[in-house]
Amino acid sequence: MPVTSREWHLAARPAGEPKPADFALTTTTVPDPGPDQILVRNDWLSVDPYMRSRMNDGESYLPPFELGQAMTGSAVGTVISTGADRVPVGSIVSHFLGWREYALLPAASVQVLDPELAPVQAHLGVLGTTGLTAYAGLKVIAPVKAGDVVFVSGAAGAVGSVAGQIAKRLGASRVIGSAGGPDKARRLVEDFGFDVGLDYREGDLSGRLAKAAPDGIDVYFDNVGGDHLQAALGVMNLHGRIALCGAISVYNSTELPPGPSNLPLAIGKRISLRGMNVIDHFDLAADHLQQTTEWLQDGSLRTAETVVDGIDDAVEAFLAMMRGANTGKMLVRLAPADL
Repeated sequence: MPVTSREWHLAARPAGEPKPADFALTTTTVPDPGPDQILVRNDWLSVDPYMRSRMNDGESYLPPFELGQAMTGSAVGTVISTGADRVPVGSIVSHFLGWREYALLPAASVQVLDPELAPVQAHLGVLGTTGLTAYAGLKVIAPVKAGDVVFVSGAAGAVGSVAGQIAKRLGASRVIGSAGGPDKARRLVEDFGFDVGLDYREGDLSGRLAKAAPDGIDVYFDNVGGDHLQAALGVMNLHGRIALCGAISVYNSTELPPGPSNLPLAIGKRISLRGMNVIDHFDLAADHLQQTTEWLQDGSLRTAETVVDGIDDAVEAFLAMMRGANTGKMLVRLAPADL
């Protein structure tokens, strides 16, 4: 029989910081699967910074969310009904119809997961595009060489916490991270193996970064933009490399802020600033999955999750993540009682 499912719609395009009134939780009916379709009960939903740009009505690498329609995003769930022999009932799959309790999907659009390799929700984080972003950024975009000094902003987040650890495994001699608050800065060192954790809320980021990197920085993995990019440019070494991964500091801005005032340093220092998007690097996915799974299984790579329970609080999970309330990957867990 068709199932009843709750799903989040974008009700209004946010002006500046999104607010709960910009979203609406609605109830719909999901039909039984037809040939080559599967019905998935979502168990885990991902909320990510890139979703903010999809709430605007403008061009991006993914289409904007449509008003009055269910939003989409990465999810992991269990197949409860199938019209495709290759994806039997009980399979655990990842897909892109998140923000809802149940999803009807073409069988060809999902990835069947092996729950013996790692916790299945890791495929929304370190084993998924989150981890691939960090991997590609430091292997291809701003490649780390043995002995490099590396700086990672947003280092307690899903991508940043992994990026710092990958930099170490690629031969970095010193890894510095920035995060918001003393607890996060402490965890960078104690939990994720950074050499230095900077709490950017203490102020004078440029001065404190220069003190933490007296011999300069060779690689900067940028998740924040703004003052962090300015601080990094000030201490970059000759022929330094910068991976421009994100700029969460400006995602809610109604007007674009001015760029770093010291950008001309990139000329004299011959710095490479290269923008990146994970969709360009799926050729690395198999290598990333194999290598990262090995690191997880031998305990040499540590991850963190911030988990919010229930579909009702999925929007609050997103808003909290945008405010920096998470350490590691922000996830929404849909327990069976929710469904």
